[in-house]
Amino acid sequence: MAVDTWEMVVVHRAFRREFREAPGLVGSVRSGDRARAELVGRYLASVVDLLHHHHSGEDDLLWPVLLPRVALHTELVHRMESQHKQLAVLIDRITELLPGWRATGDMVAARELAGVFGEASVLLDEHLAEEEAEILPLVAEHMTPAEWQAIGDRGMGSLPKNGTAFVFLGLILRETTDAERTAFLGLAPPPIRWFWHLFGKGIYRRAYHRLYDPVPGPRKTGLV
Repeated sequence: MAVDTWEMVVVHRAFRREFREAPGLVGSVRSGDRARAELVGRYLASVVDLLHHHHSGEDDLLWPVLLPRVALHTELVHRMESQHKQLAVLIDRITELLPGWRATGDMVAARELAGVFGEASVLLDEHLAEEEAEILPLVAEHMTPAEWQAIGDRGMGSLPKNGTAFVFLGLILRETTDAERTAFLGLAPPPIRWFWHLFGKGIYRRAYHRLYDPVPGPRKTGLV
């Protein structure tokens, strides 16, 4: 039975967008506005942490499983691992910059932070595009559904165990089609689906407005 990797593309879409929009979020904080710097900084720290867990899951459960089975593509797999390391350098720098900026709203720190997010966004776009075009077809051919499920379970387990989980579920669902949204929610345990429809969607919408309403320009997408 071939592995269907569609949900990874949905998750990648969210990471691409959040890193692409991060410089604008940072730029929406006025100099010295510590309250908004804390709000935006806390959110971006969580996004960065989710990407770290996403890549850690691949480092532990994807590359080691795939590499021995794709002898003709070892250079490709090693390039994926190398790109993870390059992104980790930028993520480490973001992690260093965030606490000071969150505490002060300092504009000099904001400019550097936005710049590093911009660099990370470019590299992340390149990495995920290659992963989707080259790696996911190999996954479909060479991994078992159970092995692929383990990666998905690892990702689901990395979500915060509080209301913030619904913010991240909302950002993943933000640009999905109706069919993708239904299918992705079907991967979640029944209690999460029930809570999402009951009040999780509202948690996400309120967080979205707090984060993005002050950002200049029209919001092309947003609410689910």
